[in-house]
Amino acid sequence: MSFLSRSSLLFVAGLFLAAATAVGTDGAWRYLVRSGQAKLDLSSGEILAPTPPRALDAADHAALTRAWRYIAGNTRPETGWVDSVAGFPSTTLWDQGSYLLALVAAERLGTIGAGEFDARVSQLLDGFDRLPLFDGKLPNKAYDTRTLAMVDYQNNTSDQGIGWSALDIARMLMAFRTLEKLRPDYGARVRAVIAQWDLNAMATEGELWGAISEDGTAAYRQEGRLGYEQYGARAAALWGLDVLPAASAMRVLDWVPLHGVDVPTDVRQAASFRAISPILSEPFLLQAFELGLDSEGRVLSDRVYRVQEARYRTTGQLTALSEDHIDQAPHFLYASVYADGTPWAVVTEAGDNHPELRTLSVKASFGWDALYDTPYTEALRAQVAEIGDPTRGFPAGIYEASEAVNEVYTLNTNAVVIEALHYTAFGPLWQTR
Repeated sequence: MSFLSRSSLLFVAGLFLAAATAVGTDGAWRYLVRSGQAKLDLSSGEILAPTPPRALDAADHAALTRAWRYIAGNTRPETGWVDSVAGFPSTTLWDQGSYLLALVAAERLGTIGAGEFDARVSQLLDGFDRLPLFDGKLPNKAYDTRTLAMVDYQNNTSDQGIGWSALDIARMLMAFRTLEKLRPDYGARVRAVIAQWDLNAMATEGELWGAISEDGTAAYRQEGRLGYEQYGARAAALWGLDVLPAASAMRVLDWVPLHGVDVPTDVRQAASFRAISPILSEPFLLQAFELGLDSEGRVLSDRVYRVQEARYRTTGQLTALSEDHIDQAPHFLYASVYADGTPWAVVTEAGDNHPELRTLSVKASFGWDALYDTPYTEALRAQVAEIGDPTRGFPAGIYEASEAVNEVYTLNTNAVVIEALHYTAFGPLWQTR
């Protein structure tokens, strides 16, 4: 029996133990019940339709130019990789996936020419050719952008690595598959990179699996919560991986009423499943921009958007929430609609709540405006369009409590803005020709 099979048996046994000790309080029992259901009714109520493509206007082009400045100013000449946070020479595969998708979008939009596109893609792929892998199987969670050495999240060199993130790798797989589809001439190079990876190690028995280093030994854990899990699974499925159950939220989906909106939530809560379950904008926007929303995704996205608008109608506070870096401790937060039983939680990976640091997110504001183009989304985008230093790209957003700019400039913020503008002009990347 393989290690993953043993882990799966232990995981299932753990679910039953959690259910026995925490029925009705932490979601474990609801997970066991929900996982046996064939479907849930997602058809009730009016669903917002994604906005059809339109020509970019002068404000769109100005935003596109501004967002590209981050990438131009933070590309490391040694490797061609881009810093995740301005001035800090470290990155994840999630962020390099964002970079490659932004490259494809920027070239299609005419922001960069074919020569620069080819030079950047070639250098990025050259880096992947020599990338050290965690446990010899899959890319590490973090790398130094100057050397491509494996590092921890503080950018300290880690010869053995710290583990892999299935979601981060899935985003990179989405980017590779999009590049290969739209530029078939890169197919052989992309396949050569993928051939070095043991993709089956991150996707087995219908689930996404991450790895962490525990005393020098790789330990495997199921990875992904509602929204992120479906995004990652849909990306992994493009490469034929065993993730079909994870591609749908049905087995983990529950509804919580909030501001008059039924909000989708994940029944797997941190007390039993050792991972937070924030519901926020980003994974739904990425599915829309890259793959196009399926019927399930259209309902979930609609609800996540509507409850943020409903909060504004109730409180007068513009609301567009996502995961974001912040320019102070704890430096990275998931600003959510709902997380582990708490409405509007703003949580760290460990689950600590920091509602005083809630941010109106730039990428969520641009994203919802691209997807739905309502009077509310126009107000969101107008609120963030001119903040920060335009020579550096867009900052992460505006702190709700203080109204100060969250002065951290990141690759993911600016890459998602570029993707949103590509969606405005052409629709989903995967569906363009």
